[in-house]
Amino acid sequence: MYLDPQSRLGIGSLFTMVLSFFGRERDHVTHSPTLPPSYPLAVRNPYLSTWMPSDQVQTLPFAEPQFWAGQSLTWSVMARVDGQTYSLMSVKAPGDNIRPAIVRSAEYTATHSVFTLSAGSVRLTLDFFSPISPSNYLRQSLPFSYLTVSVSEASANNIQIYSSIDGRWAGRPQNTARSFHQTESTAIYTLAVKNAVPYSEESDMATWGETIFAARPSPGSNVTFGSGKRGEVRAQFVQTGILAGNEPWVPGGIVALSHDLGTVVGRQSVNFAVGYVREKAINYLGKPYTGYYRAAFPETSQALDYFLDDYPDALRESLILDLEMATRAKVAAGQKYADIVTLSARQAYGGIDLTIPNDSLDTDEVLGFIKELSSNGNLNTVDVIMPAFPIYYIMDPTYIRLLLEPMMRYLVAGRWRKPYLIHDMGAHYPNAIGHDNQKAEPMPIEECGNLMVLALAYVRATGDVPWVEKYIDVIRPYADYLVENSIDIAKQLSSNDAAGALANETNLAIKAAVGLKAFGELAGLEDYSRIGEERADLFYTQGRGTDGDKTHFVLQYPDKPASWKIPYNLYPDVLFDLQTFPKEAYQMGDTFFPGVRAEYGVALDNRQDWAKSDWNMWLAGTFEDPRTRDEFVDDLWAFMSNGKHNWPFSDRYVATSAKGRTPGVPVLCRARPTVGGHFALMALQGAGSLQKGVLSRMMLEEMSHGEEL
Repeated sequence: MYLDPQSRLGIGSLFTMVLSFFGRERDHVTHSPTLPPSYPLAVRNPYLSTWMPSDQVQTLPFAEPQFWAGQSLTWSVMARVDGQTYSLMSVKAPGDNIRPAIVRSAEYTATHSVFTLSAGSVRLTLDFFSPISPSNYLRQSLPFSYLTVSVSEASANNIQIYSSIDGRWAGRPQNTARSFHQTESTAIYTLAVKNAVPYSEESDMATWGETIFAARPSPGSNVTFGSGKRGEVRAQFVQTGILAGNEPWVPGGIVALSHDLGTVVGRQSVNFAVGYVREKAINYLGKPYTGYYRAAFPETSQALDYFLDDYPDALRESLILDLEMATRAKVAAGQKYADIVTLSARQAYGGIDLTIPNDSLDTDEVLGFIKELSSNGNLNTVDVIMPAFPIYYIMDPTYIRLLLEPMMRYLVAGRWRKPYLIHDMGAHYPNAIGHDNQKAEPMPIEECGNLMVLALAYVRATGDVPWVEKYIDVIRPYADYLVENSIDIAKQLSSNDAAGALANETNLAIKAAVGLKAFGELAGLEDYSRIGEERADLFYTQGRGTDGDKTHFVLQYPDKPASWKIPYNLYPDVLFDLQTFPKEAYQMGDTFFPGVRAEYGVALDNRQDWAKSDWNMWLAGTFEDPRTRDEFVDDLWAFMSNGKHNWPFSDRYVATSAKGRTPGVPVLCRARPTVGGHFALMALQGAGSLQKGVLSRMMLEEMSHGEEL
């Protein structure tokens, strides 16, 4: 007889015994290619972002995954092997009749997180797969992720596979309604908040959409379903291996799906799909925008059927992407760099929604929206797009335009009247309503310079001159602002607003100079290019922005020779070969920064004990000495893999103990798409380089497959 664990005595001693057992097995768990802070499980957009902290992998059968912001979620997986049930993941209080499987290994690639476990004599893998397919707008916009459970080394074993989620996925578990729908081939559960308010959040979780959990039979399997009280639904599976349907819904209940594989010899796999659907995904200037995929599949069930049908093609593409990204990253800066960027990839795209108008579903009207995760939730923040752009530059440069376009249309409408560029397109996601009150966070030189660089990046990569011509009259006044305001710089914020406002910040002066040269290139106006070069001459050659011996750029000018800040704004000058600054300006860093390197690398500036990982990789892209570049890579890798933290990859962390804090731990930021900046070294391989490499490998594979046929 199955006993509800909440009603049993001795659960504490049982848990202690199990943890002791796992402790004895610890040496058998391997992490490949290294230990990350957290494993991405289902990471597709700001509201489908589920992670497994790495410090819980050892006890994965009991461990609960988390939403990116830290809220725990149930995503249980169990396997029943010859009548004995094993917990594989997230069975928090399993009871006497469920044994914990043994975790053997954990691995991540750019698109997959894979855990291998032993359940009796059977080996099982949990493959959490979130596609990255930016050029395929349909595939990329689908708000679902795969869980594939594979059985291997089976020898005529009778096997059933179970998975369930709970109401916490919907954001307000005590006010959640359940529904069930079955198409000809797919069983679909929906969890949604009752009487939801459109575009509302609860601790960064969306509360106006629908959580989706679905499965369909695989060859050789039958799917059953059940929902209701957690203990009762689990008991059905433990006792019989099948689920008996839907019972009354209660707060704290679960929805569950089970694959009955029957007798398995060798290997067999089954899929589950999890997702979060918002029909009205974004409020853009008062008009609802929806996911791009809805042009092809207006109904969620249609989209799910397509998503499950698409698995073989999506998997094939992902394996090629994983290989190509890792290979190119190793060429750029070695294995540790490959470890960094492959962990960053899903996170960089996981902050984006790809949308079209909800009324017309016009696929010619695609707009991209990106959330400033874990800070203030701003929408399409220019200085979030800026650090992230290297990954878009190499995977599909059109994303730079898609993310800028909502702002450009707003500017054309004349609703932003300040002389400098707007900071973002909305105070909080998903409301892209601009700032008609003119009260967006002011970062005048920062955002004006960013626009010049981003526009040039897009046009250089795509050759889309008509886009520039369309908006050149909007962009030019911001270039003029840089001309007029970037020598004696008024006190203002830069992208690193946590560091506070400064007057005469050298790194902003560098940004303005490079931005002016970029605009000159963009518009074909030599006067702006000349002024950019003159500003570079002023701040480097004439020494206004350096110490007296020209060993480094100072944080502030004049009269602050001992101060310093990482001059990451030099990176676009190198990337686009603008030659705004002479090579000697970059060479200073080769020798200066090893001298201020701390336990986990170089801090943002001499005032701080924290570093920014994206900007450090930008700066690494400016070094001529590969030894200095490799030091920056080594330091970021050391932070990422040190086992001291379990957040989704933080782009801000304590680099030095000099100010009394523990080094190697994150500060405030988690899961931010700005980790796209980690791809800065790969971006030096050329615009669209990764995209072209993936396409080339796919074509070669197709040709090879055709020859085999």
